[in-house]
Amino acid sequence: MPSRRRVDPHELRAAINAIVPWLGDETRRPQRAETAAAVRLSLRTLEDLAPGRTVEVRVPPFAAVQCVAGPEHTRGTPPNVIETDPRTWLLLATGRLEFAAAVDEGTVSASGSRADLTSWLPLVRP
Repeated sequence: MPSRRRVDPHELRAAINAIVPWLGDETRRPQRAETAAAVRLSLRTLEDLAPGRTVEVRVPPFAAVQCVAGPEHTRGTPPNVIETDPRTWLLLATGRLEFAAAVDEGTVSASGSRADLTSWLPLVRP
């Protein structure tokens, strides 16, 4: 299986900058393709920064990745799952929202003893 291309930081920054107005004002919703690109590139960046298969991060409907070193998960529902919506994920990825605060607010569901991304966030600052 060929290795995956690392995310170009300029490509990630451009994708994030396209959705920044939405992060500041929920009514300024970007095009679906812009949101998808920002979510997918930021999740791939997380995979690069925290390689492994211990935690599954889900941002439906756009993507899910496995990351964080530790005991590998290979079948069924992983024991460590983080799930959120695209806007919340992008707020986390850009440092506009703290992971613990999002969990406390209920905008992020985190189950399992390793389901914490605090060490890797933010991924980029617009």
